[in-house]
Amino acid sequence: MFQDNIHTYFREVYMKVGLENYSELYDKGVYLDNAATSFPKPDCVWEAMRAYMQENGATSSRGAYKKAIEADRMVYEARKAIAQLFNCQRPSNVVFSLNITESLNLVLQGILRQGDHVITSSLEHNGVRRCLKTLERDRKIEITTIPCSSEGITDAENVRKAIKKNTKLIVFIHASNVVGTIQPIREIGKIAEEYDIPFLVDTAQTAGVYPIDIVEDHISLLAFTGHKGLLGPTGTGGLVINWQGDIRPLKSGGTGGDSDYPFQPDYLPNKFEAGTPNVAGIVGLGASVQYLLKETVEKIREEEKEIIQYAIEKIREIKGISLYGPQNAGLVTGAVSFNVQGVRPEEVGFWLNEECNIAVRTGLHCAPGIHDVIGTTGMGTVRIGIGYRTTKEEIDYLTEALSLFVKEKLCF
Repeated sequence: MFQDNIHTYFREVYMKVGLENYSELYDKGVYLDNAATSFPKPDCVWEAMRAYMQENGATSSRGAYKKAIEADRMVYEARKAIAQLFNCQRPSNVVFSLNITESLNLVLQGILRQGDHVITSSLEHNGVRRCLKTLERDRKIEITTIPCSSEGITDAENVRKAIKKNTKLIVFIHASNVVGTIQPIREIGKIAEEYDIPFLVDTAQTAGVYPIDIVEDHISLLAFTGHKGLLGPTGTGGLVINWQGDIRPLKSGGTGGDSDYPFQPDYLPNKFEAGTPNVAGIVGLGASVQYLLKETVEKIREEEKEIIQYAIEKIREIKGISLYGPQNAGLVTGAVSFNVQGVRPEEVGFWLNEECNIAVRTGLHCAPGIHDVIGTTGMGTVRIGIGYRTTKEEIDYLTEALSLFVKEKLCF
């Protein structure tokens, strides 16, 4: 629609500000959907996966020959790296799963019983929300949803006020995947510990981009996904267990050992790892976590904060755009949501992709609750997901594109 205009417009704009790489940005594309899946991955990830699949190929815990033993070692090294990242003292307490949704379901279905009470946030992703609603319907559990401000900020003391005699679990997302707001996990964890209630944290938006310590943060159960901030492949995730209570297995099956025993083993990690593991994915995840340990999450966080604040300020300057969340990089992760006044989010996202080769996400982002809070129910938002390789030049490209779109649509 505006293709020819865009080429001319951006060349003029970039010449004025002294940026020479417009053509390169347009040709390779700008990826701003890291809140969904990080891209690109570090080279070590695909190199490790290629080497495993090309040179080994054996499964883990399923053989005593050399290749199988080497596969066991690679899986263990990944466990150990993840344990180190989150300050878990026992690698066996790191359980691998298909994704964070499976990990969350494992805990929610494995702990909550008929008539139990659970406390959760107003910002939850459907990975928690749908599971809780299903348990509410099928097991008659009681759910208390803690309110938050219009910027997605929760007061931890409201969690304390919601605790009842039958409260069996507190589950919170660490940071919103829509507005990025980081929740007071450490404060909530202290409250949960005080009342001896297990505390489950969904770290989908924070693992790998925000420092997490299961001891200092008083986290009982940490669910993680491999393909976002941990920079690993899709189809990987897990649970870090820092709690002595009982969790019923989500599934039963082969573990490569104790084959005569008719039930699922009761020791970790085998208790929760029925079936052939995704060794290739785990190997890639192990490589990405080793990369993070070397770079340090603290360094990545500081670098991303600078880009996040830059993006917030640049988007805020554009007349005709509504920006959601705290608008303070110190309070959020890289999920930044906005809307163009009077225009559906999907129209904005389609235009950015088709005309400018910029990838963003639009819609409800599988988290309808936060849209009730920010006033975008039924419509959703345009969301950019800033990652560890997002540059200021890419943000400049995005905001120039948005400025042109707003000018064409709203005649500002």
